[in-house]
Amino acid sequence: ETPLSRSVLYEMHLRGFTMRHPKVEPALRGTAAGLRHPAVIDHLQKLGITAVEFLPVTPAAVTRRLAEKGLRDYWGYSPISYFAVEPRYLAGGREDFRRTVSAFHAAGIEVILDMVFNHTGENDVLGPTLSFRGIDNASYYVSKPDRRFPQDWSGCGNSLNLDHPRVLQMVLDSLRYWAGEMGVDGFRFDLAVSPGRVRGTFTPEAPFFACIAQDPLLSHLKMIAEPWDLGPDGYRLGAFPRNFSEWNDRYRDDVRRFWRSDAGFAGRFASRLAGSSDIFGGRKPQAGINFVAVHDGFTLADLVSYREKHNLANGEGGRDGRAENFSMNGGVEGETRKGAVLSLRERLRRNFVATLFLSQGVPMLLMGDETGRSQGGNNNTYCQDNETGWMDWPTEGSHGNFLNFVRLLAKFRRDHPVFRREVFFTEGRIGSGGIKDILWLTPGGREMTQQDWTAPQTRCLGVRFDARLDRGAEEGAKSFLLMANASPERVRFAFPVFSGDRRWYRLIDTEEAEVAPAYFAVPGDYPLAPRSLALFSCE
Repeated sequence: ETPLSRSVLYEMHLRGFTMRHPKVEPALRGTAAGLRHPAVIDHLQKLGITAVEFLPVTPAAVTRRLAEKGLRDYWGYSPISYFAVEPRYLAGGREDFRRTVSAFHAAGIEVILDMVFNHTGENDVLGPTLSFRGIDNASYYVSKPDRRFPQDWSGCGNSLNLDHPRVLQMVLDSLRYWAGEMGVDGFRFDLAVSPGRVRGTFTPEAPFFACIAQDPLLSHLKMIAEPWDLGPDGYRLGAFPRNFSEWNDRYRDDVRRFWRSDAGFAGRFASRLAGSSDIFGGRKPQAGINFVAVHDGFTLADLVSYREKHNLANGEGGRDGRAENFSMNGGVEGETRKGAVLSLRERLRRNFVATLFLSQGVPMLLMGDETGRSQGGNNNTYCQDNETGWMDWPTEGSHGNFLNFVRLLAKFRRDHPVFRREVFFTEGRIGSGGIKDILWLTPGGREMTQQDWTAPQTRCLGVRFDARLDRGAEEGAKSFLLMANASPERVRFAFPVFSGDRRWYRLIDTEEAEVAPAYFAVPGDYPLAPRSLALFSCE
């Protein structure tokens, strides 16, 4: 078992990950067996991934609306069974999936399943009667007060009724099946506010959470909540029990807006970088699952290439998908050959990945972001079971620089505990020298003031981490200095001067794909490029 503090998650689609893999046998592409190919596992290991988070693997309903358009539910968020693997994902029966879990474990990679206990694929009253509705509609689903129509907190036509003891029992039996029989290591719960509702109101003391906490098997697994649904008071980020981590969409939005150069986001960016104690205070930084891109939205490459969503292929007139993505395109929408635009996009991608791996909390990559996978600007590929939604495996060497950059960041995080602390920074002065464990700096090298934080023009800041003061710090631990410049201008950033600081050693500069190591003496400054990030260690 890998502690959350050391975890690096990778959200992936079981089928989509290997459908285009050149080394996987064609008959095994898109199956659990295909995932066991040494080249697939080697890719994840070299990325430093400690756990894969699969999108739903259970059987899903095929809706008439999508079938008539020649599409199908690719993501799988319309479950009709909680105790089976989607048949298309199996090349040799259910043992196929179990063997894949075992192969991942042998490689040091855990398996987390995305489970959908907020609704089923039977949709609203006009949807098909497939399983639960036909068995006992009144028990399995929450009804509106008039008892005529199902309550819809999911946006999918119905809400599973975990207030009923037999429905709750079924859900827990499902989790025990996947953990006990299939050997998975944890779960991510889709729209997790819904199973936490009691008579319609969310509470962290809901029976669903209490049963997990006391279960001798489930209580030891990783539990991750998507902390919202579409019901009343449905956004509950930070409100889940202590044994849960939560998808932190505030991290996604604030980091995107900072690097987009939106005014007034320096303070929010700093909070996300430091682990979001404003959200998860009283818990640990690992309560937050940090991400810049996930399945429902732009990929990382599209985030820096499109200002608008391009979803016409979904057959809904472009109305589906998130309207505001806080994205940027570098001056050209979509594909381009302009060198300056491509250079800026690459730099922004490096900024996002560096921010992700240098932030407190648990980092999560989206499938293919390490190789520049694009969905052509589609930010809602739920029905794109084709090249748009599948993992793109570029030819050898065509994505090497960025892929190596991601690998470098993952290794750096693994090697330096100060970037994966199990407690929040205190910002209090520690020791006889009065040094802070974390110190926020202006480009002039002085400590940030309240006026600096609130100034809308503040788009450049620095942060000094003193690893020597970290709990459990290794012998010879260093201090680190991170500079982040989201402004469109080059900034000369002064190195802070502390007792014992003689020179700073440059580790990363996102202006370039490959940075030549260099020393910079104290006192002195550093020319920080527009929209770039640099990291130094103290020697």
